Amino acid sequence: MNLGTVGTGWITAAFIEAAKLSGKLKLTAVYSRTEEKAKELAHTYNAEHYFSDLEEMAKSSEIQAVYIASPNSVHFEQALTFLKNKKHVICEKPIFSNPAELEMAYQTAEENGVYLFEAIRNIHTPNFQILKEKIHLAGNLRSAMLPYIQYSSRYDAFLRGENPNIFSSNFSGGALVDLGVYPLYLAVGLFGEPKKVTYHPVILSSGVDGSGTLLLEYQDFVCTILCSKISHSVMPCEIHGEKGTFVLEDAAPISEIKFIDSHTKESEILSVGQEDKNMVYECINIAEIIETNDDHRYEKLKDMSQIVLKVTEEARKQNNIVFGVER
Repeated sequence: MNLGTVGTGWITAAFIEAAKLSGKLKLTAVYSRTEEKAKELAHTYNAEHYFSDLEEMAKSSEIQAVYIASPNSVHFEQALTFLKNKKHVICEKPIFSNPAELEMAYQTAEENGVYLFEAIRNIHTPNFQILKEKIHLAGNLRSAMLPYIQYSSRYDAFLRGENPNIFSSNFSGGALVDLGVYPLYLAVGLFGEPKKVTYHPVILSSGVDGSGTLLLEYQDFVCTILCSKISHSVMPCEIHGEKGTFVLEDAAPISEIKFIDSHTKESEILSVGQEDKNMVYECINIAEIIETNDDHRYEKLKDMSQIVLKVTEEARKQNNIVFGVER
């Protein structure tokens, strides 16, 4: 399947490498706002075609699918452009700014006979599938602690008075939608939709959250998600049950899973080795869904994206975090 890309950051380069490794997606076109940069990208990534006009790229017969990794606030507009031109869209997390945009985009995809995916690497990995299959070993779940705390180099620029996209409300930034979505997807994938959501953020002068604590209330337990782009932690993720505890080295890409028996205190490694270019798994799964028209798997991914975006919107509303596209 011929692939085009929108975005010039490291995440685009990582996706291109993963797409190549998958053997299912072939990079044929790249986009940048300037022709010079577009040409440079095409040369760097060995793409046959390059574009500096998004509409022209969307109309091109050279691509069947596009990966979008532009600033968060423009995801929706760019995705609609490609969907209306009958191109499958893989949009980097967070897929859009709010559920209203997501629903409109899904409707547009359906009307044009194409698929829309959120690129979220951790739920596609083999170790996530193992965790999902083995979660019953813990017995009745009683709590979970899922941190993703990683100091951003862009915070230094913010402290110098600059306004990096990820710390800007005009670009739909903030810690929860940037890093918090990884453990949030993990929670939704394992436990489903929470009954209640409460968010306690540290609000920066730009109006978005630099860090925060998200509480997800389920029937018999609470899942606590810690996210931050203004501090750092090496704390693992833990899921606590009456029969045992799962310890995850990280929320994304879930490189190691250890299960500790509550009674014997014996531990067992359940995880398997994974590709270093771990975005390869989402590339494979997404390509397979498109190739086989697997609407069952597609609907599961849709449901998860809808729940995650619903949670982040509720968390923002509780704290008056308003994005520029919503003003």
